Amino acid sequence: MSDLGGGEGRPAGRALSASDEGKVRDVHLPLDDAGWRGLRAGEHVRLSGEVVAARDAAHRRMWEALDRGEPLPFDLRGATIYYVGPTPGGPDRPVGSAGPTTSGRMDVYTPRLLALGLRGMIGKGERSAPVIEAMRRYGAVYFLAVGGAGALLGRCVVEAETVAYDDLGPEAVRRLVLVEFPVIVAIDAQGRSVWDPGESRVG
Repeated sequence: MSDLGGGEGRPAGRALSASDEGKVRDVHLPLDDAGWRGLRAGEHVRLSGEVVAARDAAHRRMWEALDRGEPLPFDLRGATIYYVGPTPGGPDRPVGSAGPTTSGRMDVYTPRLLALGLRGMIGKGERSAPVIEAMRRYGAVYFLAVGGAGALLGRCVVEAETVAYDDLGPEAVRRLVLVEFPVIVAIDAQGRSVWDPGESRVG
């Protein structure tokens, strides 16, 4: 499997300039320092590049592996995790529906993964205070995907490959390649949130 924290030949994550506020930004994954630092809560973004697809059961496996002192089956440095268990695709599509699951289910595991270099997360719903604090400490961004639009989001997935925990079936860890996947920056690396009243937000 390729290093999900980097990729030769692909542009690193980079938000567009501040003069483009109010527009949809095209951001390439994996996120580099300029990428996660430059994004602001409320911005509309299209993501293109590699993500790790992992839900509850896969996060539990990762936690257990780390407790045993074992390396994870993929590199988290610079990676973005999408909280999704995509349905099978057809002859001309790698996946079917690919809508987000509730991010709060992963909150207990997330600070530890952020400490290991995780830089982006995609899901739905709010995050806990410990997760937001860890995002500020280590530098990470949380993207909000549209719930109930799994079929449409699945069309933005152009490659899919199982990379770990195949026995988990739909919840196995997968490498997904996204093209112009629509999201909103829900919580930025400074801890600003679209749910916070009074915050200055874009869009």
